[in-house]
Amino acid sequence: TLALRDALPSYQVLDAWVGGINTGAIDEVVGLYHDCAVLLPTFSNRRLANSADIRGYFETLFKHDDVRVSLHEKTLVSLALTDSVHSMSGIYCWQMEIEGDPLSFEARFSVVLNLQATAPIVHHHSSQVPRML
Repeated sequence: TLALRDALPSYQVLDAWVGGINTGAIDEVVGLYHDCAVLLPTFSNRRLANSADIRGYFETLFKHDDVRVSLHEKTLVSLALTDSVHSMSGIYCWQMEIEGDPLSFEARFSVVLNLQATAPIVHHHSSQVPRML
């Protein structure tokens, strides 16, 4: 239920990430990633493993107009691995304008969160949903 969802800290982190993306708040978004976090991003073939590279990825992404992301709520799964370490996965949709054309990209994602850390995202993997054969 939504009340349960809203009470879970893992969802609060995810909501903060989505909110930061949707308002273009790069500092907020990057601030959610732990200093030793690994990001396997949607729109890059590189593994990003430090704050400078993660910031650079989001700065490049936000050079496009009207960057937004929306969650497919029914796909979200949160799993408590320990009291403070949670795993989340689901599907989100990136939307942005590239050279004046509105485009959208469905992507699957997983994150590992250390909810005791100020910057709780320790691992984030995202990849575009492939076309079905």
